[in-house]
Amino acid sequence: MSKTIKRILLLILAVIIIAVVGFIGLYYTRIRTIGSIEQLTDYEDGYNLYSMDIKYDYSLDDIIDYGITDDQTMIDAILKEALPLIPAKINVPDYGCTSFTLTDTDGDVHMGRNYDFRKDTSAMTVYCSPKDGYKSVAFAALDNVSANVPDASTAKKLATLTAPFICLDGINEKGVSISVLTLDSEPVRQNTGKPVITTTLAIRLVLDKAATTEEAIELLRGYDMFSSSGRDYHFYITDASGDGRVVEYDPESENRELIATPSEAVTNFFIGYIDNVLPNQKNGIYGHGRERYDAVMKVFDEEKGNYTEETVWNAMKAAAQDPNPDAITSNTQWSVSYNNTERTADIAIRRNWEDITHFEIK
Repeated sequence: MSKTIKRILLLILAVIIIAVVGFIGLYYTRIRTIGSIEQLTDYEDGYNLYSMDIKYDYSLDDIIDYGITDDQTMIDAILKEALPLIPAKINVPDYGCTSFTLTDTDGDVHMGRNYDFRKDTSAMTVYCSPKDGYKSVAFAALDNVSANVPDASTAKKLATLTAPFICLDGINEKGVSISVLTLDSEPVRQNTGKPVITTTLAIRLVLDKAATTEEAIELLRGYDMFSSSGRDYHFYITDASGDGRVVEYDPESENRELIATPSEAVTNFFIGYIDNVLPNQKNGIYGHGRERYDAVMKVFDEEKGNYTEETVWNAMKAAAQDPNPDAITSNTQWSVSYNNTERTADIAIRRNWEDITHFEIK
């Protein structure tokens, strides 16, 4: 064998070794993340609660800097960060829901949250400890990444690595909690020259960076919002002081101006236009779900002066929904009682009210 051929073979071998070492280095913490997945419930229907610790370092700024222009570029940006070099699939979801805030008689601040969606899903509890951000615990719908049973295949395990960027609600170590709820208006697409952020990335931004509700709102004001999945959304944000506000993009404003309105509760209508919304019907661009809002407020009125953790669950039960194939915001998939004072979360899956799993920020 000539020296030239030997040199070429050695060069090829060196390139292969470097590539393998680089791949292993890139995926070592991702493999550790996958290894942390734990199944926490065992329901006969196969839709369960799981948990995972995010061990790999992610950069939300890199995802945003990718240049999001539509659903596909959002997916591409998330996959590039979570699963570099590996093809994967994400379904862009819709979100129903009910959220509210109360302060109990001991002074603890709570956020109650029902996640409603017509299609059944497993849930992933996602622990994040970013180097330059706050620790958090949040919940993602695994059906949105085609991984309702993560242990079923390697591909499904890898898909769960996107979990930090598809969470639908959560709480951070500062006591800030956030949830997203769908609306019936045209999807917001701001274009003022600011960096573009999408629905679930906004949740990750708030959990990683905001220490109060006010800080969360100011963070969101720094971005142009792009509502994913062809739907419009608003956010409910609460902090440890009890500052609960609905962040909405005004449907009557030409530029879809961000408005933050104090409110004890919210469902799937614009809280800023509550006078335009009647229960048990669609109300044009202003939304629906007034009957669930009223159900929560009724519980608050009945238990006023004696709020406890049980009040949170009573309100979530009052607003919970059974499956309805004709209503996308039916079928309560999970109900979470966040304690913003203690930085904890208690969750029940699909109205199994007696089976509650407790989490706290480590």
